[in-house]
Amino acid sequence: MDESVLAALQRWPDVPAVYGWLSLDARGTWRLHPAGDGQQGGTGESITSPQILAFIARNYDSDTHGNWFFQNGPQRVYVRLDAAPFVLRLAGDGDGFETHTGLPVKAIRQWLLDDEGRLFALTEHGAAVVDSRDLGQVMDKLQDSTGRALLDILEQAGPVPAVQARDGSLAPAPFAYVAKPSLAAHAGFIHNPTLARQD
Repeated sequence: MDESVLAALQRWPDVPAVYGWLSLDARGTWRLHPAGDGQQGGTGESITSPQILAFIARNYDSDTHGNWFFQNGPQRVYVRLDAAPFVLRLAGDGDGFETHTGLPVKAIRQWLLDDEGRLFALTEHGAAVVDSRDLGQVMDKLQDSTGRALLDILEQAGPVPAVQARDGSLAPAPFAYVAKPSLAAHAGFIHNPTLARQD
């Protein structure tokens, strides 16, 4: 986190947290909810300012309960997650992966495919959904130890073996199917934080 944010927390430690004002969609777009309707599923407004996006990315974290938040100075702004805490994308140079906040992904503990066809990865930073715009390329980039592409493996019935990046940027990780309602619990995050789950 920014030094200024940490200093503000020390100076004003008891500022109440807020809920329903910020969300993250499945493509990594931060959305502001001026009406405070984020918890009720409001669509909000896209945040586009590069400076604000960079500030959010640097001060984005989670608590011990799996609630994700943006630390805005002394105030904690809890985030509604439409898919996962992070969105996984192919890195700009085409090699490797990074999160929507620009963090390089070097380790994946498990790959998960839900019943809507969304691919998730449990990364060293937290759970991430693969950006739908990159999904086809990612499926082609992942393979088992014999070189079969993940997409080809999924077309066959039966269990899926551990998969790894074809370019060697990621070590093999187990693969599993997961029902959408079970995903957040399996991955250890809260989709829609509430007062009851605060630290």
